[in-house]
Amino acid sequence: MKYLHTMIRVRDLDATLRFFCEGIGLRETRRMENEKGRYTLVFLAADETPNAEIELTYNWPDANGNTEDYGSARNFGHLAFRVDDIYATCARLMALGYTIHRPPRDGHMAFVRSPDLISVELLQDGHLPPAEPWASMPNAGTW
Repeated sequence: MKYLHTMIRVRDLDATLRFFCEGIGLRETRRMENEKGRYTLVFLAADETPNAEIELTYNWPDANGNTEDYGSARNFGHLAFRVDDIYATCARLMALGYTIHRPPRDGHMAFVRSPDLISVELLQDGHLPPAEPWASMPNAGTW
């Protein structure tokens, strides 16, 4: 058996790519637009695990401009990524305008949500000593 990918339906492809590429650090590996099916697929991967992909599925609006409502996405659970520096990753995400819902107070784990409300767990490779502003930052919302 071979793991292939996890698919996430997205509301705004550009916003989601900004989150996963600029914020998390994934890279686009391939893209397919299907005009007949009215959707775009974008595959993303981390450099260290190029075969474990995330498939972003963007279903185009219908003829009236309506898009499908995917709800709060709490039924999905979360994606998890090991990062080299959790503090730098969280700072980069905050600078891009994203909320760190569970700050890395322990120097090891944080949660953030994508523009499509997908929970993303960030895990430090090893542990960093607690540091401000993270150590005293409260949780925000749900993750």
